[in-house]
Amino acid sequence: MKAELYIARRFAFKPRSLSKPTFIVLASVLGIAVGTAALILTLSIVNGFASVIEGKLISFTSHLQVRQPDERRFAETRRDLQALKSVPGVASVSPFLEMNVMLRSRAGSGGAGGNIAPAMIQGIASRESSRFLLNGPALLESAPASADGSLPILLGKTLADNLGVRAGDRLMIVGIASKNGASGMTGGESVLELLSSLDLHVARVAGIYDTGLTEGFDDIVAFADLARLQQLYHPGMISGYEANVADLRDLKAISEAVASRLGYPFYSYTVYERYANLFEWLKLQKNIMPLLIITITVVAVFNIVSTLLVLIIEKTKEIGMLTALGLEPRAVSMVFMGQAFMISLVGIALGNLFALGLSLFELRFHLITLPEKSYFIRHVPLEIDPLQYLAVSAGVALLTLLFAFIPSRVAASLRPSTALTT
Repeated sequence: MKAELYIARRFAFKPRSLSKPTFIVLASVLGIAVGTAALILTLSIVNGFASVIEGKLISFTSHLQVRQPDERRFAETRRDLQALKSVPGVASVSPFLEMNVMLRSRAGSGGAGGNIAPAMIQGIASRESSRFLLNGPALLESAPASADGSLPILLGKTLADNLGVRAGDRLMIVGIASKNGASGMTGGESVLELLSSLDLHVARVAGIYDTGLTEGFDDIVAFADLARLQQLYHPGMISGYEANVADLRDLKAISEAVASRLGYPFYSYTVYERYANLFEWLKLQKNIMPLLIITITVVAVFNIVSTLLVLIIEKTKEIGMLTALGLEPRAVSMVFMGQAFMISLVGIALGNLFALGLSLFELRFHLITLPEKSYFIRHVPLEIDPLQYLAVSAGVALLTLLFAFIPSRVAASLRPSTALTT
């Protein structure tokens, strides 16, 4: 076996003269290196993108919510809270209140009317507000507390830009007074009823956050203190309960257990069900990945096969001499299998270094930028996973050896008389 590996190494990397095999081997090594790096970078980008977006979606809201039908508001009770906390796997529970309103900024210095934008104000407990800011969103601006009695709210960057406000500015909240705990309008109200049901309050922009989730998130969701929002609009009433779990893998089972524990009229749904379209989009990105991997792998495999076939042609006389000297066909086959393994090993090592270098360089300098409005991120996310590098390297090496068997058998089938006279 040592003799076969020695010959394989001489054939691959130590030619006696500047002949074509030297260039062919170099091209093969570079081809495998590029293919390996492309595979690793593809997996790193796809997995990194999915991980970042999923993390943003999960950190923006709770893991699951409990509501009543038709978004009906109801009174918060200690019994419901205790029942939710008693479900195995639930880590924390808190009530929330949601309101669909219109926000209007004040007139500008030139006397022009202020901007108007629809928004959903979500009242959450103070500790949940701290958790929200701690889990990812950047707080771009903040204003000191004020004693003027206005409702402090936290706006998304896109919503603040649409309204033309900064931290510390005042807004007018235009809400609709609801009946019987229902939220929103039925559509059958007259103009007079609508005007009489308007509920106006003054708010102050306490801060501006930025998650990068522009459409349906930063452009419409505002946060306020739950107690203050209840005091102004619906004393003692809530829209539902938010719960976080200890392990996301058990989220579906916990959601079903929560609905079963509380019973009718409560129902629960997870963050994956709430943003199902976005999570399906992420899943679609991952579904394309096998096609990319197969394409790149096929190119790398044909590269090594064609290289070995060319080397066999170039080394035909050497093969004939070795066979004439008593080297068995099996040993000749092992020579070229060993040669394929060595070439692939060098190419895989270079590909890993190239992929790692590019990943670290991009993570450090962020040279590639993306339109945040379309992708929810500004820079290409790269996930450096050692197991991923190992799996790709093992897969490329295994496929190379598997497909190198064909040209190695061609070399082993050459007869000494034919090889020496070629």
